[in-house]
Amino acid sequence: MYRIGTDIVEVERIKKSLLCEHFKARVFSPDEIALIDAKKNRFESYAGNWAAKEAFSKALGTGVRNFLLTEVEVLRNSLGKPYIKLSGKAVKAADGLCFDVSISHTKALAIATVIAFERENNENIN
Repeated sequence: MYRIGTDIVEVERIKKSLLCEHFKARVFSPDEIALIDAKKNRFESYAGNWAAKEAFSKALGTGVRNFLLTEVEVLRNSLGKPYIKLSGKAVKAADGLCFDVSISHTKALAIATVIAFERENNENIN
């Protein structure tokens, strides 16, 4: 079984939202904030992470319900590949599914696609 979710967002919209610290704390985990604030293209990266969280919720088919956005962390491995780390109620919402994520952006737009799937054997996607 596979499910897919995609989201696209204007970078400027997220940049304006980030002026409110409450927005940042409500949407992004401390680990995401530390990771992104170290980047030179941080607004594009915040927008990409936002799009990935929205795409995750679309892949679930539920929207953002029964979990917090901070419980869906979009981090990067040692090669820079994004991956989703779940905690809290998001683990239950995911119902045992695994996720792969792809993010891309320009100066103006960020897009993310998330594929949800059932893991076969000891498959490792990170």
